Amino acid sequence: MKPAPASAPFAGPFALATLSAPDGPPFPALVTPDGRTVDLRTALGDPQLTTRHLLEDWPAVLPRLRSLAHDDTVERGTSAGLRVHAPVEPRQVFQSGANYRQHVIDLHVAHRAPGDDRPEDERRAEAAEIMDRRAREDLPYVFIGLPSALTGPYDEVVLPAWAEQPDWELELAAVIGRPAYRVGVAEALEHVAGYTIANDLTDRAGVFRRDMPQIGTDWLRGKNAPGFTPLGPWLVPAESVADPGALRLVLKLNGETMQDESTKDMIFDVARMVSYISRTARLLPGDLVLTGSPAGNGIHRGRLLRDGDVMDASITGLGTQRTRCVTEVTP
Repeated sequence: MKPAPASAPFAGPFALATLSAPDGPPFPALVTPDGRTVDLRTALGDPQLTTRHLLEDWPAVLPRLRSLAHDDTVERGTSAGLRVHAPVEPRQVFQSGANYRQHVIDLHVAHRAPGDDRPEDERRAEAAEIMDRRAREDLPYVFIGLPSALTGPYDEVVLPAWAEQPDWELELAAVIGRPAYRVGVAEALEHVAGYTIANDLTDRAGVFRRDMPQIGTDWLRGKNAPGFTPLGPWLVPAESVADPGALRLVLKLNGETMQDESTKDMIFDVARMVSYISRTARLLPGDLVLTGSPAGNGIHRGRLLRDGDVMDASITGLGTQRTRCVTEVTP
């Protein structure tokens, strides 16, 4: 799907994108709010340059990008006619579940256990108590996603024939710019290069193993179909995002607002999430930390994704992505 031009699509003087000409290889580009682009392979003198290379040397690269954004002598092009890919190719994708207070309450009610006939108010109160305890005990819920599930911000999203309840989940994604292992909360944001938009689609019917209920959730089946995570369009440097804890997330389905929430509703903010993950895993440059989705998902509304649906997803200062759902054509 071709992106529509937009004015001032992101905060700050520049963002990063991964673009390609028809039949050409993807390349890293610096993009300015007026829609002009700089091919960073040429500007930085490396024909093999990728966005991951930039992130692996982020502290040194960032000042050069600032200079390029304001250098009127640099050759500039336009993104017209270019394909916009996911802005990064991570080696690891860390995903947070149950991280927005209202969302958790809604899901707790929607996924009532068989035989649980308690009043809704009682189950909502139970969910609130569980979240308060998790916050006190510093226990985010994090699982692993697959890079192969990522797709571009304007690509069609194929709904697999086996997906019975495909749903949307707009999320703020943090992009790692410095390796992080066993870092504290106070220094965690120093390891974040920037932010982008993720729509972490989920087949609700595939999340819980009906054949083995005692084993819990099956995130492979529920979330990792090819193209189930539209990402981008831009990687906006962290220095241009004043407060990742005060961003507005809005997802519209066929023009109707479904999700509209602030990251203030997160139980664990970005710093706590990065620090928590780093206690176990080594975060690498280019890795993604998805921070969970707010209330307003389809499973709660009784309206799930189907062929022809168009999703417009935006986050303050990070731009907008638009994806259209198509049903998988089976052989």
